[in-house]
Amino acid sequence: MSERIQIVEVAPRDGLQADPADLSTAQKVELIERLVAAGHTRIEATSFVSPKAVPKMADGDAVMAGVPRSAEVSYSALALNQRGVERAIEAGVDEVCGVVVATEAFSQANQRATVAESVQRWRDISDAARASGVKTAVTVSAVCGCPYEGRVDAESVFDIVGELAETQPDELALADTIGAGVPTRVAELFAGARERAPGIALRGHFHNTRNTALANIAAAIDTGVRVFDSSVGGVGGCPFAPKATGNVATEDVVYLVHEMGYDTGLDLDALIETSTWLETQLGHGVPSLVAKAGGFPTPK
Repeated sequence: MSERIQIVEVAPRDGLQADPADLSTAQKVELIERLVAAGHTRIEATSFVSPKAVPKMADGDAVMAGVPRSAEVSYSALALNQRGVERAIEAGVDEVCGVVVATEAFSQANQRATVAESVQRWRDISDAARASGVKTAVTVSAVCGCPYEGRVDAESVFDIVGELAETQPDELALADTIGAGVPTRVAELFAGARERAPGIALRGHFHNTRNTALANIAAAIDTGVRVFDSSVGGVGGCPFAPKATGNVATEDVVYLVHEMGYDTGLDLDALIETSTWLETQLGHGVPSLVAKAGGFPTPK
């Protein structure tokens, strides 16, 4: 059997939070239903943050009430404070996710908090989630570059990773939020993160802003990473990061890793159909290339 690469589908949250379209709760639930039908077992369904800050995620409770439930599918949600984690637990999420930004300027823009304050908030979120039997995952974002401070020192990233590792999350992710990373940088970051967070599962989150996401995923795989975020169609972006365009497209990632000999458990044709459907719901095109070209060409 082929070795497994696990894809965490983030379109319902990270993909839609900054899109110009306003999908209804029913449309979001249908998107999730389609993703489950394509084989996804981990889906970032929504977030429980301030609706004033991210209005497109204001219906998180309703989305969670409508998603198809199965023992094989785990739903996660973003929470950035105590109230958020309480709402997420009440809504029945399987996993609570937090974020700590790697730079002070971006942390203030994104969370209105210092990096140290965000780490402490995560400690509180983690404690509350664990007390309720909910899994935890935390992301260090902007590890490859910051829209406000420029290049990010790798040691500062490793220091944050070390602090977060003290909370023993079920998973720790490194995110190239503005798509500035390249394979050599990615390899350095994951190697250092593994040293600072021994025994903790690592995950990669790459935006394709500068067309390097797939190369960065291949580099992360070489370091031993086996879990990656992606967004069907390649939709997404951070509302607090100027010019931070879409996440890497799920179907593009699936094509890549399947051709590299890995298994994902995902149906590429179903993902392409979902990407096409999502285009019609959003009312605009999506960046995915595999959705346009299809899978490996079949000789006629």
